[in-house]
Amino acid sequence: MATLSLHTCRVQQPHATINRIHIFLHFTAILFLLYYRTTRLFLEKNVPTLAWSLISTSELILTIIWILIQAFRWHPVSRSAIPENIPGGIELPGLDVFVCTLDPKKEPTIEVMNTVLSALALDYPPENLSVYLSDDGGSYITLYAIKEACSFAKSWLPFCKIYGIKSRCPGAYFSSFADDELLLCSDEFRIEVEKIKAKYDEFKGKVEKVGGEDENNKVVPDRPPRVE
Repeated sequence: MATLSLHTCRVQQPHATINRIHIFLHFTAILFLLYYRTTRLFLEKNVPTLAWSLISTSELILTIIWILIQAFRWHPVSRSAIPENIPGGIELPGLDVFVCTLDPKKEPTIEVMNTVLSALALDYPPENLSVYLSDDGGSYITLYAIKEACSFAKSWLPFCKIYGIKSRCPGAYFSSFADDELLLCSDEFRIEVEKIKAKYDEFKGKVEKVGGEDENNKVVPDRPPRVE
């Protein structure tokens, strides 16, 4: 039984041909330059040996580096995934996502929560997905925010799944960068967007209000471990 390909690979033309011509001309010029450096070092009597040798060595090193990076230009390809060829009945492995934070003053809490929500909203079987938040600073605001984020996730995750949202980070989705996803959408969808946006603004407002107090942003270096 033939195995279906999960992706296609196509050489980019005419980019590949143009790149190869450029590489050939460039390499020819480099050979002439190295030949010039080498021959002048031994044929000319008034050449400063140390300076000339250093320059020649530098150019040789740059040539080696240039050669090593030409593989991507020599054979440029574009790949397209074919997810419909994935055979059914395959159980995906468990996936653990760890989000680490330390100081809420340096790492805005709402941005950390957006990262957690993005991980929770991954297009992956929920029974095989586990997301962990590690707070090395032990600050109160982080614990408070993750509880609020879990409450908001009960609305955000179904919304992403039902409407096939591509920008799974709520902070990015409700910004101007995701306006393209709202084009040519039904009125019903826009109503749902307004509802979920109101919940996100409420969640964000609560976190920012609690985080506005310095006492809640303190890092506790000496504390017992706590797992929830």
